[in-house]
Amino acid sequence: MENSAAEHAHTSVKTYLIVAAVLGIITAVEVMIFYMDALTPVLVPLLLTLSAAKFTLVVSFFMHLKYDSKIFRGLFVGPLAVAIVIILAMLALFGVFNGGGGAA
Repeated sequence: MENSAAEHAHTSVKTYLIVAAVLGIITAVEVMIFYMDALTPVLVPLLLTLSAAKFTLVVSFFMHLKYDSKIFRGLFVGPLAVAIVIILAMLALFGVFNGGGGAA
């Protein structure tokens, strides 16, 4: 018995290999950036951006979130967005963004 709703198109092995290669390249760039003294002032934002890109690739392809129902994407991305907002609020509360040590 074939269930067409349960079967949906997934990517090929070639796509997985390409994604894996991109993840490896991004990781190599992260390591390279870490050792470049000229990038010290923007080190954290660069590494966070590259890490977010890797996170998106892993979740989309290897966890198959790209091919699942939109409700699953919402259940994953929604709480993640709330967590990011809470973290940013805590950083702002303790004065990380204005260079202060925060509330004593």
